[in-house]
Amino acid sequence: MAQPPIIADAFRTGQTTQFSDVDTQTLVQAVAERFAIPSQDWHRLKGNRTARTKEQVAIALTALMNDQNDVALAHLQQAVGWLDRSVSAPPCPSHGDRSHH
Repeated sequence: MAQPPIIADAFRTGQTTQFSDVDTQTLVQAVAERFAIPSQDWHRLKGNRTARTKEQVAIALTALMNDQNDVALAHLQQAVGWLDRSVSAPPCPSHGDRSHH
């Protein structure tokens, strides 16, 4: 299997980006907010593997920025689970656990 390109090199263009004046924490927070699944979209996106993977990776990146490596690892493992189909959508949080009703 071929080695993937070094990620940092893949993003370097030699040009200054529009984000050069924005601190990293702000950028990471913006990405996390962008990929968070809002409650009004929960039913529509709860099983969307791409959306759920993006959400988990963004949360992991936020945790890494705050030196929460264990939290980041848990979210990255969840993201991998979405990608490899080893996890599936949990029940809707607004319906709760119906096994006790």
